[in-house]
Amino acid sequence: MNKQKLIEGTKTYLTITVAAVLMDIGIYFFKFPNNFSFGGVSGLSVVLNDLQSVFSASQINLIINMALLIIGFVILGRDFGIKTAYVTVLSSILLNVFEAVFPMEEPLTDQPVLELAFAIMLAALAAAMLFNEDASGGGTDIVAMIVKKILHHEHRYGAAGGGRGDCGGLVPGV
Repeated sequence: MNKQKLIEGTKTYLTITVAAVLMDIGIYFFKFPNNFSFGGVSGLSVVLNDLQSVFSASQINLIINMALLIIGFVILGRDFGIKTAYVTVLSSILLNVFEAVFPMEEPLTDQPVLELAFAIMLAALAAAMLFNEDASGGGTDIVAMIVKKILHHEHRYGAAGGGRGDCGGLVPGV
């Protein structure tokens, strides 16, 4: 491996890591404590967490993401799969670390609209960073990429929240 490839790979994974951290800050500190359920795996985790007491929302998130990751890796290929696997595993671990280090009984503020804005903005920023590196946040992004591959559909616009339905807006070129 030459020096240039090493530098490019390092930049790619540093960007992907920062994106995963931003995504998980939005999920753990703003989405989970407010029981915001926008959709996607994290939204489903919030709903399933309310229906049972065996697994936390973070643990449910991990279980669902691992199943989708295996399916996605097989169908979407190695490069996308490795990057998405890295994000999915890192994200699931970070959520569990946040849960252990920063236990939360209630939302950070008494301003749910402000917390909703942070949850959406952090997810959108993270998704843009991930898509720019040909990666995804896992979860339902994997389902969307599989459908795209099966239908051979040209992707010109992506949901600002990474295809997870986090934000209704469109981001050209994503």
